[in-house]
Amino acid sequence: MRLEDIFMLFGGLALFLYGMNIMSEGLEIAAGDRLKSILEKLTSNRVLGMLVGAGITAVIQSSSATTVMVVGFVNSGLMTLRQAVGVIMGANIGTTVTGLLIALDVGLIAPLLAFVGVVLMTMVKKQKVNCIGQIVAGLGILFIGMELMSSSMSPLRDYEPFVQLLTRFTNPVLGILAGALFTALVQSSSASIGILQALALSGVIGLENAVFVLFGQNIGTCITAFIASLGGNREAKRATLIHLMFNVIGAAIFTAICLLTPFVEVVQSLLPGSVPGQIAATHTVFNIVTTLILLPFGDRLADLACRLLPEREGKDSRDSSMVFVDEHRMGSTAIALSELQKQEAAMFALARENVELAFDALIGRDTEKLRKVARQEEDIDLYNAEITRVIGHMATHEMSEADSEHFNRLLIVCGNIERIGDHAMNMAEYLEPLKKRHIHMDDETMRELENLRILATHALLAIDFEDENNRQRALDTVTILEADSDDKNRQYRAAQIRRMRSGNVDPELSILYSEILTDIERMLDHMLNIAEALCPAN
Repeated sequence: MRLEDIFMLFGGLALFLYGMNIMSEGLEIAAGDRLKSILEKLTSNRVLGMLVGAGITAVIQSSSATTVMVVGFVNSGLMTLRQAVGVIMGANIGTTVTGLLIALDVGLIAPLLAFVGVVLMTMVKKQKVNCIGQIVAGLGILFIGMELMSSSMSPLRDYEPFVQLLTRFTNPVLGILAGALFTALVQSSSASIGILQALALSGVIGLENAVFVLFGQNIGTCITAFIASLGGNREAKRATLIHLMFNVIGAAIFTAICLLTPFVEVVQSLLPGSVPGQIAATHTVFNIVTTLILLPFGDRLADLACRLLPEREGKDSRDSSMVFVDEHRMGSTAIALSELQKQEAAMFALARENVELAFDALIGRDTEKLRKVARQEEDIDLYNAEITRVIGHMATHEMSEADSEHFNRLLIVCGNIERIGDHAMNMAEYLEPLKKRHIHMDDETMRELENLRILATHALLAIDFEDENNRQRALDTVTILEADSDDKNRQYRAAQIRRMRSGNVDPELSILYSEILTDIERMLDHMLNIAEALCPAN
């Protein structure tokens, strides 16, 4: 190969991978968080889950991207391990579309596809049309890259050392290892199989040499999901293991079929003169047959993955740190939103407890409760910093208007929870001057605080991050409680002034009590802001 051929090969591979990437981005923007609801509705049935996995992969031309998305969903709890089995198997079927399109020589219209896609992306203002354009343009770019790779490798058919090297791949072990290693390096079975077809198109390799490499390529594609699962929990690693087991079992079955039956000769006779078509057909049969064999045993595969990767005490619990897959992967919007909602729910639980503790500290003059409020306030601040960082990072990515609005609402919620924590801290800290100056609250002030405590507690309990169906009811409840709090706040301030004028209370208590009332009033305001932000109608 000349130097320009080598450059053309790498350039073609770059275009191939870039085309897959922008197709994935187009689907991510178009679907976004809706991927979560689609998968929740369809993956309860394993067959439907398989069809979903095949459909998504057929659109984006990458089983790796689909599998990494599934690993991320399992890691974040959006999908169970058993639900993931069908989608992973379907992804393997969907990835065969690339090879079939290459075999049908769709590359002839690749420039037209790229042109149409770019026109839709740049000249139409509707976001959905832009996303469709991105997918179409990506498909065109992918096949332009395929044509470049094929052209660059044409000289290899006359290079004897390279031809002799390929003949060694008739050895099943060498062929599988070569295919797995190359795909692991490229991190895309579609790309590596495309290169294999490009070699075939150039007349360098036949099906008898390519078939075992093809099986190895299906195993090598697992490396991408494996890398994505390294930072995940035990369930995410099990999903990756299921993906690996599926392809290893399939490779073992078809290696035996090729060695013991005239499978290769049959495929060659059915598609004579088109080695790329023979490779595509073999790849399709491999994945469909393996899926049909293993799909009924999906639960067994999940159980085996659990036995091979058992729970480890103290190792699988998740702390308050945020856990995400790569934000540039498909499904990252749904995963990020799910994680943020969980973290905000945990943050809100701390703030709710701190409000209770603050009232306990003041009414019961309990210094230990004050210390606990201070410790938990630090955790609330950490949640706030990390959630804000993640939302800020996600805001730099292109997404649908609905998803962008969802992130904005989560940012509002986070800020208001943090402010509730601050006001609870302020309230608890008033205990120090009360004790230092030996100021005691009179019975009427204590009763007023108890009344306000009841209002605040009811408002906090009305807000439910999990129950999306009752958020309007929660908003109505908190609205009434916040208005009641404002009324009581005005009444209690007036009553405190009367008590101070009559000489029944310490003037210093009146000053501190006024500050306490302000903090309570502000807390209810922030609770109302949270209820409004959580309610989709608002």
